[in-house]
Amino acid sequence: MKLDFSKPLFVLAPLAGYTDLPFRSVVKKFGADLTISEMISSNALVYESAKTYKMLEKSPLEDPYFVQIAGGDEEVVKKAVEKLNAIDGIDGIDLNCGCPVPKVVKQGAGSALLKDTAKLARIVETIKKHSNKSYTSVKIRLGFDEDRAVELAKVLEDAGADFITIHGRTRSGRFKAPVDYDSIKAAKEAVNIPVIANGDIDTPDKARWVLENITPDGVMIGRGAVGKPWIFYQLKEGAHKIDPAIKKRIVLEHFDQMIQFYGEYGAVLFRKHLHTYTKGMSGASEFRKAVNEVSDPAAMRQMIEEFF
Repeated sequence: MKLDFSKPLFVLAPLAGYTDLPFRSVVKKFGADLTISEMISSNALVYESAKTYKMLEKSPLEDPYFVQIAGGDEEVVKKAVEKLNAIDGIDGIDLNCGCPVPKVVKQGAGSALLKDTAKLARIVETIKKHSNKSYTSVKIRLGFDEDRAVELAKVLEDAGADFITIHGRTRSGRFKAPVDYDSIKAAKEAVNIPVIANGDIDTPDKARWVLENITPDGVMIGRGAVGKPWIFYQLKEGAHKIDPAIKKRIVLEHFDQMIQFYGEYGAVLFRKHLHTYTKGMSGASEFRKAVNEVSDPAAMRQMIEEFF
């Protein structure tokens, strides 16, 4: 098996608009154990949307690699799984039961599934039964309005999930409520499958604190890696400070991957990443203004070289 739970796993969370192939390949190269696609709609998969299929592409470095799907209809999820079965190089399917976005919840997908444990179990069983991939995992929140993490973890274990990731907030807590790590710990102690902790793990020290005090089987980092993908390198290497030369290498690697994946337009898309990469650096606001005017890859690359 490709995932070794004998030591803590460092996982990159799926983040819409950020964790595309270029970003994932960078964190993979610099220390993440597992990367997962951006959230993919089961409907879009079934209708074979070209944009969706592009989102499934992975870097050769991504091994193991999971695809995360969202869906609230068993039949559609089954068909989506069958589409994924035909694609090589995917090691697992992760079911999203955490997304709080209203349009996803309205469709009975994402965190809406936390309200209906019977349906949740049936969807996980459907994936498990029809998937030809090595793993079926599920990402949840503590509950919809109230904390039911222990109950949900047991339901998922019984339904056949190989491991679960718990974001330590309810759906109503969105991204602002304090993360309840004790609840993740309680769920972890209630089941025999691995549990990965997620939520506000935004520094190496915080990750170490969670690993020591909550004792999950790994940590999933999302927003904490945007603008700081070297967080995985720091965790792997035990580094507190990150050498500016390594930062520069990572930023340039990310830029090159963007151009390779999106063509010239990758430079325009990379502006938002440069905004986060330069946070807190001296001269950052002038640099941001300047890159906002540039769409030529060669010119942008030279500016990155000079600034970092």
